[in-house]
Amino acid sequence: MDTTLIIGIILLGALVGGELAHVVKLPKITGYIIAGIALNPRLVPIIPRDFTDHTEFITNLALAFITFSVGGSLLFPHLKRLGRSIVWIAVGEAQTAMLAVGIGIFTAGYLMGWPNPLLMAMLLAPLATPTDPSATLAVAHEYQARGDVTTTIMGVAALDDVLAILNFSLATGLAGLLSAAPGTNLGTLLWHPSSMILTGVGIGIAGGWAFNILTELFRRETEGALIVLIFAALTLVFGTVRLFGGDELLGTLCMGAMVANFNPRRQLIFKMLERYTEELIFALFFTLSGMLLDLGMLGTSIGLICGFVVLRGLGKWLGSRTGALLSRAPKPVKRHLFWALLPQGGIVIGLALLLKNNPDFAGVADIVMSVTLGATVIHEIIGPLLARRALQKAGEIKL
Repeated sequence: MDTTLIIGIILLGALVGGELAHVVKLPKITGYIIAGIALNPRLVPIIPRDFTDHTEFITNLALAFITFSVGGSLLFPHLKRLGRSIVWIAVGEAQTAMLAVGIGIFTAGYLMGWPNPLLMAMLLAPLATPTDPSATLAVAHEYQARGDVTTTIMGVAALDDVLAILNFSLATGLAGLLSAAPGTNLGTLLWHPSSMILTGVGIGIAGGWAFNILTELFRRETEGALIVLIFAALTLVFGTVRLFGGDELLGTLCMGAMVANFNPRRQLIFKMLERYTEELIFALFFTLSGMLLDLGMLGTSIGLICGFVVLRGLGKWLGSRTGALLSRAPKPVKRHLFWALLPQGGIVIGLALLLKNNPDFAGVADIVMSVTLGATVIHEIIGPLLARRALQKAGEIKL
């Protein structure tokens, strides 16, 4: 089947799914995901199976825009006012979720006699850390949410990515010692993920600085030319970070933060993205996410998947509540933030793929991947609904 025809089918399916979701008062993103599942080649033979093997460019471009927008929400004046609570909440919910999953999985594995419960717990635990900001961002923009809860969610989700990579690097380094050959140096195991973080942040900051200069040089150009410049800058930063082995999501996130805080035309830039490209990006990304899910894997690890989801949710609730109380966050943040921290996807799938491609973890990587994808199915379906609930209860959106 012709690729352009497939893209047309996907966009039409996304449009129908989004509008139907809107009619029944659900977030459009939920409709996009359901449309993707309905078009999943493993369920319906409309779109060839091999098409989903060649969608990396689309998903990468979408992730670049999403993380750029998340970085754009990190305005220093807002963070300064809510900064203490954001740091406390992010550290609290991320690390408590990791501990809850790690301890729970290890205990269950030990009692059930798994061959290596410690290794399984060490690899699954850091994958509980990240919150996918794209689901909440889509809901916030769809309903034009504004307020302390919205700002805190974006700040916490952005810090989550950093904490997720740090947790992942430490956990895989220690887990590598369990499965690697004798004499393997811990510093060697930890250097690669550490360099990913530094490379992503460095190139992202440099890219944002260069973009800010270019927008001043092209000040007289039309909005269309500015959109072309944004596309060029995002793809250049994303591709350069990947070329040098860095974390691409951190790169585009840092670029967004630089633009939001130091570009005189920041309001125009992010308003243009929201007005002209965001709907298309969200429709493609979340519909493709539904198409990429291997639904057959859900049955093989259903108990582990449910345990992961429940333990992660408990950790997020306890950690976010504790962090909000310790930092004396505003009351709406204390009461409603937790629900918006449950969506998961994007970066967690990328981290799981890193494990799958690592021969040191060949014995458990498939199980970890199965659990990650299964949990993502659950989180991507219920996550937007819970994010909308949090913003509605906080009084930051009106339905």
